[in-house]
Amino acid sequence: MILLFSILLALSSLLMIVLVLMHKGRGGGLSDMFGGGVSSSLGGSSVAERNLDRLTVGVALVWVVCVFALGLLLKVSA
Repeated sequence: MILLFSILLALSSLLMIVLVLMHKGRGGGLSDMFGGGVSSSLGGSSVAERNLDRLTVGVALVWVVCVFALGLLLKVSA
């Protein structure tokens, strides 16, 4: 069970990194330093951004559940 949650945590962590980097910069900050402030017509629509937000929140919830489950399993097994 610990191995399953560890693998799920690693996969959700990598997916979380990719999803956060896919978000469009909202002005100011680090995204503007690296060219995120340049507006482009190739950017996604508002529906795509909304779906990306939902997917990111879903993956974040899976990540949090994995962290708590691993914490409880490791505490019980020790």
